[in-house]
Amino acid sequence: MPAAKYPQLYLIGLTGNIACGKSSVLAMLRERGAHTLDADQVVHQLQQPGTPVYQAIVETFGPAVAMEPGGPLDRARLGARVFGDPQALRQLEQIVHPAVHEAIHAWLQGLPASPDGPRTVAVVDAIKLIEAGWPAVCDALWVVTCRPEQQLERLVQTRGMSVAEARARIEAQPPQAEKAARADVLIDNAGSLAQTEAQVQAAWERIDTVPG
Repeated sequence: MPAAKYPQLYLIGLTGNIACGKSSVLAMLRERGAHTLDADQVVHQLQQPGTPVYQAIVETFGPAVAMEPGGPLDRARLGARVFGDPQALRQLEQIVHPAVHEAIHAWLQGLPASPDGPRTVAVVDAIKLIEAGWPAVCDALWVVTCRPEQQLERLVQTRGMSVAEARARIEAQPPQAEKAARADVLIDNAGSLAQTEAQVQAAWERIDTVPG
């Protein structure tokens, strides 16, 4: 569970359910000068062969979750193993999440800060951001939403999932409304990219980076 506060930063926690468009919003924030971190990329790094996280995953779920002995994880096969099985998903999260938290905190601690000027804007993008307790650390919680049928379409078209696989991924997550209810900034990504960018720009202009 996150515990550290970062007074030198204006920290945005960015979240939303699968295929709602968090990556697009993250890119828009990066273009506006924010330092950004995608927790999924951190997970990829932590799961590389030879790492403690990799070893623990293979020991827990068996060598079949690797593409070859000692080789990279087969993320599709691992996903099929844990999604739809709440106990297996919890096991995977217990292996991965503590290491991810440690890596994110290390990144935040290393960001530049101006002692007399406005705070640096940093963004952590994580699908389980709320469940992991990050809102307690953040200055603002941004939640990206879209329509469920859009999630399904994007997973099938852009990630090559079957309809059944896509539905399983969507149904394994809490309802979007639960995250939206906690948002300081709600980004509706059901429309065009230009409409999403207009919302991001409006919220960006409201950010107060002056230390309180």
